[in-house]
Amino acid sequence: NQMAAQTTEAKKEEFRKYLEKSGVIDQLTRVLVGLYEQPEKPANAVEHIKKFLGAPSDSDVDSLRTENEKLKEQVQTLEAKVQELEKELAQARENQQSCMPSQP
Repeated sequence: NQMAAQTTEAKKEEFRKYLEKSGVIDQLTRVLVGLYEQPEKPANAVEHIKKFLGAPSDSDVDSLRTENEKLKEQVQTLEAKVQELEKELAQARENQQSCMPSQP
């Protein structure tokens, strides 16, 4: 059982070193110190931490989804317009060809 405890401790220490080496501990320390030092605490601490770390907020995600849907609709409209104009162009070329006198 002591061997299992040593293995667990070794894994914990390895993970701690990984977090430290990758900068996670520094970032978490900064965000927590910043939160602690704020005179007026945010209503949603988790959202504050996410924002500090650069994650989009839920409202950002919602607005991006809405914008994405609008842009998809706009793309469909414009693609349809392009097809319509390509047909008109082809017809205009055909008409131009048929109106031109044949070269002898």
